[in-house]
Amino acid sequence: METRPLGRTSRQIPRIALGSSNFGREIDETTCREMLDYAMQHGINLLDSSEAYGGGNAKLGRKKAYGIDDSREVSDEMHSAEKIIGRWLKERGCRDQVTLCTKFNTGGRPEQVKQSLRDSLERLQTDHVEIYMLHCWFKDVPIGETLGALKEEVKAGRIGSIGCSNFTADQVREAQAASTALGLERINAVQPSFSLADPTIREDLLPYCSEHEIATITYSPLAAGFLTGKYTPGGDIPKGTRFDVAPAHTNVYFSERNFRLVEKLQALSAETGEPMTRLAMAWVFQHSGISTVLVGARKRAHLDNAFEALSRPLDEAIIARMNAWLDEG
Repeated sequence: METRPLGRTSRQIPRIALGSSNFGREIDETTCREMLDYAMQHGINLLDSSEAYGGGNAKLGRKKAYGIDDSREVSDEMHSAEKIIGRWLKERGCRDQVTLCTKFNTGGRPEQVKQSLRDSLERLQTDHVEIYMLHCWFKDVPIGETLGALKEEVKAGRIGSIGCSNFTADQVREAQAASTALGLERINAVQPSFSLADPTIREDLLPYCSEHEIATITYSPLAAGFLTGKYTPGGDIPKGTRFDVAPAHTNVYFSERNFRLVEKLQALSAETGEPMTRLAMAWVFQHSGISTVLVGARKRAHLDNAFEALSRPLDEAIIARMNAWLDEG
């Protein structure tokens, strides 16, 4: 597997990583273990998780946001993603072969950071993670306080490098400025959403990270499945799909602009004979500055699509045509 540097560290990370947001939410533990085994067999040794990922977490979040109290997840287990990975690691005995990344979002105050890390390490059944990320920007806590707590955990050996997810470019700049001014840990990785349906980071975050040697580990290359073409304007959302289990994603991707983009992608697929999924995935891989693409696979074919997109790049003329779609609006 081709690799890229993890920021300014000596660690290398693979171009494809396995995401676990669907572990226990959309796929059961047996399937999760199959995905983990298959990923490792193909050189995907970066596993991404979060304290927020779990079937029980998703159910609770949907109830709070929408008042929906039904069961759409395959499991009600809280924090099931980290727990499933932890059980798999213990059974396989392969911890030293894995780069673990997990994230925290319950609070940015030092005591909250430390407690979140302790809880995640317990669920993952390990004494350290290679990458620990802020899952969001904490408006109520000065970033220097959060980074200070993280520095202590790095010094203690429980964290290798720190990163952030869902930060704007300005927020990353502020974090790095605080890190420099206070002598704290620098951010070596960011984790933003990036796809044809959500290309925002091209304008600012991606160039900034390239300039400052920050690894960019993007997620949702298929826009949570939106770019597969399975959804139609005003149509019913298929049961068990990402937008059924996590309705909040519809606010991000369901727009007139994006449905027009799907039509263009369908037409390009028919013209070239290439699946829509490969076209959309290759477009992400072929952007300069993208270190790694997170794939939330539900079956082996999803990882195979990523392998194909990475190993068989699209002609630059096709990439240029796809880029032009974004300028058309």
